[in-house]
Amino acid sequence: MAEPVNLNRFRKAKARADSKARADTNAVKFGRTKAEKELEQARLGKADRDLSAKKREP
Repeated sequence: MAEPVNLNRFRKAKARADSKARADTNAVKFGRTKAEKELEQARLGKADRDLSAKKREP
């Protein structure tokens, strides 16, 4: 006789795997790491400050 199988366990495992796969595709499509975002923000801020410093007053 075969072992009883808990179908809820398999259903939830499949849902987790699908969610992980969707998250991985979205990370590739949209994702940047927090460090990359902060570095980009710092570079934009520095460029803005440098430009403001070079403006001449009328």
